[in-house]
Amino acid sequence: MNQSVQISTPQLCDSTDEMRTTRIELSNARLMARAWASTSAYSDSEALAASFAGHALASLAATCAISEEFCPSLRRARRTLDETAMALATKIGEIAARLPLIEALHQVTSLYPALMPAKERSALGAFYTPPALVTRLLDQAAQAGVDWSTAKVLDPAAGGGIFLLHAARRMVDALGECEPVFALSHVTARLSGFELDANAANLAQCALEISLADLARSAGRPAPQIVKTCDTLAMQAQPVFDLVIGNPPYGRVTLPTEMRAKYARSLYGHANLYGIFTDAAMRWTKPGGIIAFLTPTSFLGGQYFSALRCLLAKEAPPVAIDFVHARKGVFEDVLQETLLAIYHRGALRGGTCINYLTMLSEIEARITSNGAIILPQDASAPWLAPRLPDHIALVRRAQRMSHRLSDWGYKVSTGPLVWNRHKSQLRDRAGGKNVHPLIWAEAVTPDGRFTYRAHKKNHAPFFRMEPGDDWLLTRKPCVVVQRTTAKEQTRRLIAAELPAAFIAEHGGVVIENHLNMVRAVDDEAVAPSIVAAFLNSRIADDLFRCISGSVAVSAFELEAVPLPAPSQLAVLSKLVASGASRDEIDTECARLYGTDA
Repeated sequence: MNQSVQISTPQLCDSTDEMRTTRIELSNARLMARAWASTSAYSDSEALAASFAGHALASLAATCAISEEFCPSLRRARRTLDETAMALATKIGEIAARLPLIEALHQVTSLYPALMPAKERSALGAFYTPPALVTRLLDQAAQAGVDWSTAKVLDPAAGGGIFLLHAARRMVDALGECEPVFALSHVTARLSGFELDANAANLAQCALEISLADLARSAGRPAPQIVKTCDTLAMQAQPVFDLVIGNPPYGRVTLPTEMRAKYARSLYGHANLYGIFTDAAMRWTKPGGIIAFLTPTSFLGGQYFSALRCLLAKEAPPVAIDFVHARKGVFEDVLQETLLAIYHRGALRGGTCINYLTMLSEIEARITSNGAIILPQDASAPWLAPRLPDHIALVRRAQRMSHRLSDWGYKVSTGPLVWNRHKSQLRDRAGGKNVHPLIWAEAVTPDGRFTYRAHKKNHAPFFRMEPGDDWLLTRKPCVVVQRTTAKEQTRRLIAAELPAAFIAEHGGVVIENHLNMVRAVDDEAVAPSIVAAFLNSRIADDLFRCISGSVAVSAFELEAVPLPAPSQLAVLSKLVASGASRDEIDTECARLYGTDA
């Protein structure tokens, strides 16, 4: 049975009119700062953004009567800004000081990525985490066994230090009444942050000093260095931490040969930064320790993450996964489906609890729990995980189904034509034996029909073959499936049968690479019309959503969809042959999975 509970970030849950007004005022000031940064004549945008955030932090500290004596990082040299920027940075610090301290520090340190141009921001992977997600991840870590009074904690990609700020507060609270000197020493000895970007590391360290200033004043000395500027991925890991937590950077990256060899155990094809950081986190976590990461969902199903899935299943199986139901707006300027995951280093595989986290604001979220899943025996295969509460029963049934498209007699490949490499061969008209129809993704309509057309910009309806181009030509009927869809669309799977008569009429067609081709590999294959009808069903769409963690509809993931045996398709075949309605076909496809349409 589903259970929902609302969470609020500790010390950030004040929802009085005064606090709401302050947050609106601060939001408006941040927008002004972004507008200023976008028109600034400074050539070094990163240094500019860091200086602005640094001045705002100094203003926050001054407003809170926190002296440099206990926050030595405030003495760090900052670039002088123009009069307008200095006034705005000072104002932001003063407004933020009216908020709870951790929220204020988050709002100010997150100015650094917010003021950078999108290109630089993306290159650095500088997208800071909303407090509600930090709270939830630390709560989950505690539920998994982390003891804040004794745990040694690392954030290997610390950014602005938001995870460290919250962890430090929990450590102090867990100690209870004790001497300030002991509390300060205890916390700073057990808390570590690594950050490649020196600007971000400096801001994070400064924020931590401000957050611990009361304790430091009572102890008579400032907090020591907690955040270290270094390359986590290049370091020799020591498995000494009870908890490795954070929001690692993401994005495809080309690794130097030496580093690729170092992380070879978790790599398959292209490397993604967050996958490498997940591998690194396992190396820094002691046996029995916890890894708590916020990452994109794509590792659950993509082929490029098959080795990482195997490694996680073997060395640190997930014990809990929260799917974040707020893809747009979780991070400023980011459209990315994300999850929170808790991994237990050295544990045996067991059930993975599935939860749904709905963002209500930066500081509040609602959690809905919905049972558990079991990882597949072949951990390199996509991990079926319900994205909605209604999916849990479907996933349990699908996990017991052993047939795949290969058992139906099909293989999936990407359309072979990359059109912009062959621009000179595109044609607006037919003519000549070597000119064939060019099939674009737009030929597959949203309701699952094939309609030969090429109306979009740069799309031409025909392609002229040249010697050596035979590999581009498709001469047999197949099912074509759009390769890029988003979870917000009504359907993720949009497929159509490419009729044999159309192909025969033109002596073959050329299929562009924004389409997947589902092609029969033997004469006993299920009819293409049945494959297309199934892929366009509601149940197939739900299953694919439980596999895919990105906007790509990959061949690997299509081939991983659990299917009924071909011998069970007699009723579906009759319905398709008789021209049955979509609802009738949906009902039959759902029946094959033991559920209702």
